[in-house]
Amino acid sequence: MKFTTSTAVALLLASPALAAPKADVLTNYADIALAGYEDSLTTAQALEAAVDALIADPSEATLAAARDAWRGSRPSYQQTEVFRFGNPIVDEWEGKVNAWPLDEGLMDYVSEDYEGPTDENEYAALNIIANPSVTIAGQQIDASEITAELIADTLNEADGVESNVARGYHAIEFLLWGQDLNGTGPGAGERPFTDYAQGDDCTGGNCDRRADYLKAATALLVADLHEMVDAWGSDGAARAALMEDEDAGITAMLTGMGSLSYGEQAGERMRLGLMLNDPEEEHDCFSDNTHISHFYDGQGIQNVYLGSYTRIDGSTVEGPSLSELVAEIDPELDTEMKAKLDTTMAALGDIVEAAEGGFAYDQMLALGNEKGEALIMGGVDGLIDQTRTIERIVAELNVSDVAIEGSDSLDNPNAIFQ
Repeated sequence: MKFTTSTAVALLLASPALAAPKADVLTNYADIALAGYEDSLTTAQALEAAVDALIADPSEATLAAARDAWRGSRPSYQQTEVFRFGNPIVDEWEGKVNAWPLDEGLMDYVSEDYEGPTDENEYAALNIIANPSVTIAGQQIDASEITAELIADTLNEADGVESNVARGYHAIEFLLWGQDLNGTGPGAGERPFTDYAQGDDCTGGNCDRRADYLKAATALLVADLHEMVDAWGSDGAARAALMEDEDAGITAMLTGMGSLSYGEQAGERMRLGLMLNDPEEEHDCFSDNTHISHFYDGQGIQNVYLGSYTRIDGSTVEGPSLSELVAEIDPELDTEMKAKLDTTMAALGDIVEAAEGGFAYDQMLALGNEKGEALIMGGVDGLIDQTRTIERIVAELNVSDVAIEGSDSLDNPNAIFQ
């Protein structure tokens, strides 16, 4: 038989598809990370512009626009959380931008029934906005000017207490919404725009310092996201570390998927709040935006497995994927994983639909609310179930050192109430 180009094409088409090289899968994973952090930076810059407009001209309209910009910044960022756990550079950085829950009294005024200083945190009601001079860990602190440096170097995790969250998305969220005092009833925080007004129109006191804090915290967020964009760029440290060892890189991918799916989202962010019937355990507790953050955390896990991410401009970053690696070894396992991801996203979508329809996530957490419990547990069960398949994938790919983080709410529920 004469070997021609057409013969070669026919033979190629008749041959079984080869799995994507691990290096290509890792490159696409890094490209998705870069795109996600670039979108997070873009939306944070839009938030910064909206904050500047609020400070320059406080009004119902400018406050609403700043809140909309904050909500608009969450989907892109939440889809990047899957890069945590397996990538040390991301883990070491993440606490700067998305730490929660927080003792909001560290920053600003709170309601009279706020618990205040505790044995665990004597600075829980420090109110730096109202106090230009404070003592932290026995050291007198000059807070006459609220700057990014003061927030980052002195206030954040003051005296080593993790709940002293002074920066990042949730600090900004509190400064835009204030406390949500509705318990498990509907409604978010109701901070008035006049908390940023000047002169006699100022409410809450110290409006100029509150504006300084909000501006500095937003600038910090933008700077922090710049750092992570650089880390995943072509010469970035996170990309370089990932590509050093192909097997270790695949381990990082699966560790991030499994840990976010199981211990972090199913456990700490969803099951724990339901067990305690506590809206303070909501991820976005001031704004009642938790349902959106949960959905996009789930989306991030699916993105990594399928090797595809849809950017805020509608374009797609996609390429060789974990799915292809798994399908080469066990097509049925790949089909199972994709089906379970779809099931989880449908369950998280049900939560979003209910919340957007007026059944707030706060209400879902209420003791005895069977509809709310069913919605939340639908998401929890989907996340747990897909984690079991991730564990099977780890075994099939013969990947070592994948340590999926747990949660007492899932692994030792009795410990929650001790």
